[in-house]
Amino acid sequence: MDAKALITAYYDAFNAGKTERMLDMLHPHVEHHVNEGQVRKGRDQFAAFTEHMTVSYRETLTDIVVMATEAGDRAAAEFVVNGTYLKTDAGLPEANGQAYRLPAGAFFTIEDGLISRVTTYYNLADWTRQVGG
Repeated sequence: MDAKALITAYYDAFNAGKTERMLDMLHPHVEHHVNEGQVRKGRDQFAAFTEHMTVSYRETLTDIVVMATEAGDRAAAEFVVNGTYLKTDAGLPEANGQAYRLPAGAFFTIEDGLISRVTTYYNLADWTRQVGG
């Protein structure tokens, strides 16, 4: 699978709520660089993050554009996060079902046909404003 197809399949799995399928596309030693957070290393930490996110947020990504290097070792995606804030996340405003719409982007490194790095960016101040913080 080429880089663009891999990232597209990754986001298709995200939108379908198929976390296990997402995990299958990750390198065992994946590094997950989250916006405003610590780097998580390995599939287990990535799985724990997605489990937490599923409890606190319901999100669908739209307007996804995927770009990749000719070598296929790096890729990027731009998209819009359409979400609902379900359960209060520690250190963030109180959740009561607020809707939000947020432009975001992600960068990827690909090794051995698997995603070995995911770095996600969005404007936290914009999200906070939208949910009433």
